[in-house]
Amino acid sequence: MFQQLKNIDTAFKHVKAFTIVVIIVCLCISAFALTKSYEAIQTAQDRIYILANGKVMEAFAASRKDNIQVEARDHVETFHQYFFSLDPDDQVIETNIRNALYLADGSAKSQYDNLKEKGYYADLIAANISQSIKIDSIMLDIDQYPYMFRCYATQELTRSTSQKTGFW
Repeated sequence: MFQQLKNIDTAFKHVKAFTIVVIIVCLCISAFALTKSYEAIQTAQDRIYILANGKVMEAFAASRKDNIQVEARDHVETFHQYFFSLDPDDQVIETNIRNALYLADGSAKSQYDNLKEKGYYADLIAANISQSIKIDSIMLDIDQYPYMFRCYATQELTRSTSQKTGFW
């Protein structure tokens, strides 16, 4: 068994080969460990934990593209709630319109200016009318940018003596 090691030259070759094999195996194990740890870190970063009412819930992170339909639908609904739900109070109207215009482009600002110029908001306050909206459905087209939408809703005008509902 040790006949090969008697010759110093062959012994050196065997030790050298054994050392190279050990180094290659160590490098392979290190590369495998680094790859697996990187995958574990990526998996951990895709998870977040939410504390709601004293309970911990796990949520998974997703790309913006995965959530664009939900975000756009909520954006449209929030805009319409702010723009069309008004109480007969000048400060409430100003606050709601400011929040709505923050969510919209210039067309909403021009519509607001037209309604204000016609005295729509002053008439709401003078007649003590509360205006609310109930969103029925929102259709989105996210295939092209800017995203197009169609919102179906019911508007309700309420004053102390009567109530009027309109669909648009």
